[in-house]
Amino acid sequence: MEKQATFSEMKNGTAEDYAIIGEHGSKFASELPNRILAHLDLLKGDTGGFAVDRFTHSIQTATRAHRDGKDEEYVVCALLHDIGDTIASANHADLAATMLEPFISERNYWIVKHHGIFQGYYFFEHIGLDKNMRDQFKDHEFWNDCAEFCAKYDQNSFDPEYENMDIEEFIPMVHNVFAKPKNSIYKKRDY
Repeated sequence: MEKQATFSEMKNGTAEDYAIIGEHGSKFASELPNRILAHLDLLKGDTGGFAVDRFTHSIQTATRAHRDGKDEEYVVCALLHDIGDTIASANHADLAATMLEPFISERNYWIVKHHGIFQGYYFFEHIGLDKNMRDQFKDHEFWNDCAEFCAKYDQNSFDPEYENMDIEEFIPMVHNVFAKPKNSIYKKRDY
């Protein structure tokens, strides 16, 4: 049996207890990319009424970004932008952005977090919403970046005839992006 902390209330923990927890935490964190990829797999088969399933949409969005020369972090964001659909259908963009935030730039975080509203430009009018809802952010420095993401990679990635890259090509990218946090209090931890 692996070592475990001995306290039942965090306030009673010792340095030795937290060293044990830190060791477990490092191992758990190192397996994060595999858990994320397993969760992405849950998007297979559910089309949500679209011409392709959510997994294919994710792969296609990332493929388009990769082929357009976007960097690895951006491509991983494109791959995972809708990962929250399975458990946060009403706010999937927020879930994906929160998951990615410690590992990505502020710009890419903003794009993922707001893509749901920006994507609405292409369909909100058909469901009784304001297609220009995104304009509430028109003065934000990343407005154009998010509009570009949706126009070039997201709104057009429901094509069953498009030749997507294989998920295997994205796996090393996911591992690289999630190798170590860079934007949180946890970046000082040894992962």
